[in-house]
Amino acid sequence: MRWVALTAIAPVAWGTNYFVTHEFLPADRPLSGAALRALPAGLVLLALCRQRPRGAWWWRSAVLGLLNMSVFFVLVYAASQLLPTSVAATVMAVSPLTMMLIAWPLVSERPRMAHLAGAVTGLGGVCLMLLTGVEEVSVPGVLASAAAVLVSSLGHVLAKRWGAGADVLASTAWQLTAGGLFLLPVAAAVEGPPPALSAPTLLAFGYVALVATALAFAAWFAGLKHLPAGTVALIGLLNPVTGVLLGTAVAGEVLTGRQLCGLGLVLTGVVLGRPGRAAGRAARRPLARPKTTAGGSVSIGSGGE
Repeated sequence: MRWVALTAIAPVAWGTNYFVTHEFLPADRPLSGAALRALPAGLVLLALCRQRPRGAWWWRSAVLGLLNMSVFFVLVYAASQLLPTSVAATVMAVSPLTMMLIAWPLVSERPRMAHLAGAVTGLGGVCLMLLTGVEEVSVPGVLASAAAVLVSSLGHVLAKRWGAGADVLASTAWQLTAGGLFLLPVAAAVEGPPPALSAPTLLAFGYVALVATALAFAAWFAGLKHLPAGTVALIGLLNPVTGVLLGTAVAGEVLTGRQLCGLGLVLTGVVLGRPGRAAGRAARRPLARPKTTAGGSVSIGSGGE
C-alpha cells in the first residue's frame, strides 16, 4: 500500500494544477507555459539523479517526452484556459478506462472486473460532483481535453512497458527534459519571446514545475512501475476530488448533498482498484540496481523490451 500512497501524490498535485493554471498563468501562451513547466522540472530532477540515458533510452526518452510532456502539457494548458475546471476534470475522468484498455494489448494486463467497475463508478461520481448543466462548454476545449486523455494514457502505458530495470527518477528527468527541449523552439517560433512575468506568475510557474510536475510525475511513474495499470489509473480519480475540495476551500462554499454522494462514488472507485495479493508481492520484490559502466555513467535501462 505504500506504493498506492506514493502514487496518490500525483493526482492530488495535478488536481491543484488546473486552478493554478487558470488563475495565475498567461492564457495566450500554451506552448511557452508548457515549456516552462517541463524543462525546469526535468533539469531539477536531472541535477538530483545525475544519470544519463543509455542505449534504447535515448529514443525512448524522446518518444515519452513528446507524448507525456510536450503534447500532453500543451493540451492540458489549452483545456485549462478554454474550459471550466469542472468540465475539464470530468473529461479527464475518462482516462482510467482509456488507460486500462490501452494497457491490455501493450503490457498484457487484462482489466479486472473490479477495475472496470471502479472506472465506471468513479466517472459517475465525477459527473455527479462537477456537472451542474450551467457551465459553458467550449468544443475546442473538450477536444483538447479528450486528446490529452488519449495521449497521456498511451504515454503512461508505454512508460510502464519500457520501465523495467530503469531508474524512475532518471527516466522521469529525461522525459521532462526532452519534452521541454521539444517545446522551446516551437514556442519561440509560434509565440515569440516569453512575456515579462510578474512575481505571482513566477511563483505559480515554480509551483507547477516543481510540485505538480517534477514531484508528481516521479511519484506517478514509480506507481506505474510497481502497481497494475488499472490500480494506478483509478488512483488518478483523486485528481478531480482534489479540484473540488480546493475550489470549495478557496471559495468558502459548502459541499452539497449531490457533491458528497459523488465524492463517495469516486472514492469507492479508487478503493475498487486496490492491488491484489500478486501485485503486492511484486511491489515487495527488491528493485534492480542501475548498472555502472567502466566510465562511471549509469545505465537506466537495457536496449531490449
